[in-house]
Amino acid sequence: MSLHGSLAPTVDRGSLQFFPSQGPSAAASRAGFRFGEKGTHSSRTIMLTELTAVLAGIPGEANRGDYAAAIVSGNCLAKTTSATRRLTNQRLGELYALDPACVIFRVLRQLWPRDEAGRPLLALLAALARDPLLRVTAPPVVLLPAGVELPRASISTALRDVVGERFNDAVLDKVVRNAASSWAQAGHLQGRTFKIRHRVQATPSAVAFALYLGHLAGFRSEELLTSGWSAAVDCSPTSARSLALEAKRIGLVDLRGAGDVFEVGFERLDRAAARR
Repeated sequence: MSLHGSLAPTVDRGSLQFFPSQGPSAAASRAGFRFGEKGTHSSRTIMLTELTAVLAGIPGEANRGDYAAAIVSGNCLAKTTSATRRLTNQRLGELYALDPACVIFRVLRQLWPRDEAGRPLLALLAALARDPLLRVTAPPVVLLPAGVELPRASISTALRDVVGERFNDAVLDKVVRNAASSWAQAGHLQGRTFKIRHRVQATPSAVAFALYLGHLAGFRSEELLTSGWSAAVDCSPTSARSLALEAKRIGLVDLRGAGDVFEVGFERLDRAAARR
């Protein structure tokens, strides 16, 4: 299912696609994408502060059990109760997997230490892949012009179109608040009371990750430059192509692009998959 949500009448709801018209590729589920009508944003945001602390304190070669032990037993996030520690571990696992067996997390973990400036966008991209509710809220935010206040009703309508009456008004409002906070943590929104659209500055690492997620979702060639994954980091096809060339220069991807040809190789980005 392609979750576009419902937008204001002035927005073309077909202009932000996270999956091809035929639906996600089989590789998407294997890579760790999550689907359905449930998501972590019914109770949490993208938890950027917690994710940053966890990844700073745990070695890159750690497995899922190591992350759980550090969060729950080691209390690396300084939570006050064991119940809160367990819930935090669960929610971070939902959003990011925290498991090198998951392609999405494995690539996120590889890119994280080498791109401090791009971390909010890396976290956002991983959360978009893992949380269907957050994906639904993307069009109302991403397609909003810079400098314009976000109408909260646009997110509410987008969510209601997908979840129907499964959420009562209180839960729906909480998802809206959490999603707005997540987009603010990523840099797309600014302001406390009134959320104003702000254009983010993508990094080569963020674009490489966006292109890989688009590839796993089922897009190919030039489609990678126009998918919702590239749009989510505020890249036009031209800027995405330019940053992809920089990602190639710093050794993240292989790229062949001339004229209408745009082919990306991701073996450098996910060496574990390439060895299989």
